[in-house]
Amino acid sequence: MKRKVYMDHSATTPLAIEVFEAMEPYLKGSFGNPNSIHAWGREARKAVNEARDQIADLINAESREIIITGGGSEADNLAIKGTAFALQDKGKHIITSAIEHHAVLDACDWLEKIGFEVTVLPVDSNGTVDLEALEKAIRDDTILITIMYANNEVGTIQPVEKIIEIAKKRGVRVHLDGVQAVGHIPVDVKELDVDLLTLSAHKMYGPKGVGALYVKKGTKLVPIIHGGGQEFGLRSGTENTAGIIGFGAAAKLAKRRLEEKEHLKEAALRDKLLSGIMKNIPHAHITGHPTQRLPFHASVCFDFIEGESLLLRLDAEGIGASSGSACTSGSLEPSHVLLAMGISHERAHGSLRLTLGKDTTEEDIDYILEVLPKIVTDLRALSPLGKDITTR
Repeated sequence: MKRKVYMDHSATTPLAIEVFEAMEPYLKGSFGNPNSIHAWGREARKAVNEARDQIADLINAESREIIITGGGSEADNLAIKGTAFALQDKGKHIITSAIEHHAVLDACDWLEKIGFEVTVLPVDSNGTVDLEALEKAIRDDTILITIMYANNEVGTIQPVEKIIEIAKKRGVRVHLDGVQAVGHIPVDVKELDVDLLTLSAHKMYGPKGVGALYVKKGTKLVPIIHGGGQEFGLRSGTENTAGIIGFGAAAKLAKRRLEEKEHLKEAALRDKLLSGIMKNIPHAHITGHPTQRLPFHASVCFDFIEGESLLLRLDAEGIGASSGSACTSGSLEPSHVLLAMGISHERAHGSLRLTLGKDTTEEDIDYILEVLPKIVTDLRALSPLGKDITTR
């Protein structure tokens, strides 16, 4: 029986056992609506409030600053569209970057269709936002800068402190898509002085279908879902009680892991993986920033192969991986992130993302380094351009 190695934690993480145990009662007997005033409702409301406290604690926020959503994409949309409609009397100019998640890029595209203007910033070859371009892009009518804290495809961590500093000097609101960062590196919203921050439960061993938007006290937003006025009037709809409780338990777990420096152990394994790839596979190229990258994130491009074939061969060997983003890995088009970094179409087609998790072991890394070079060699033998290449 082949070894099973899951290396796609940027796409989603397995539900942690302590998270499941926290959720289980609210999937069975404790079924009350948190908005009901009877005992069943009060029990659910208490649990939701405790979970909100746990989520807030992870990022050093206040509980009322946490707005629960149906996921990271919804939180991004609330931040961007909610700001656009709230501040449209001041201006209609928004700044983002070329490597954002489609939840951000598509929301900006939609706003352009109804009269807003969007400036898309370039990035350098490491996937880092051009700060000089950012300063030049800010106008008197700029109302929002929306940038991801860390990139989901190449793992680059943006210079968010400098981005916020530049924005504050000009009185511009900042939204950070923190889906890949929160729970994996220390994030303190008070230290950052950020206005809006997106989180997602399933990226930190919580359930799918639940996210949150941190909204700094005093930050005005227009809701994009109307109804019963839940979530302090910013996100109507009966709360996903079990999901929210799972999110709280996942946030508590993430905080403990950060305090115990578990992310540094992941980084050591990631470095072993990347160094092994570069040592044993010629014509391989690490993508993303060499040092300012997520601790669990390894991304590489291989010349003379096609990423989809590589994923299928890895899957046959029991290794779950991704070619860029999970949202686009089924597409025949190369990653917009890699292209924005100046990587050629041909090279971008040979991309591989390997993202570690809390249960990844050194034996798992050894197995990948045993299997991957042979797969790459075999695939190159099928390519007219790769037939003469041999591993070192």
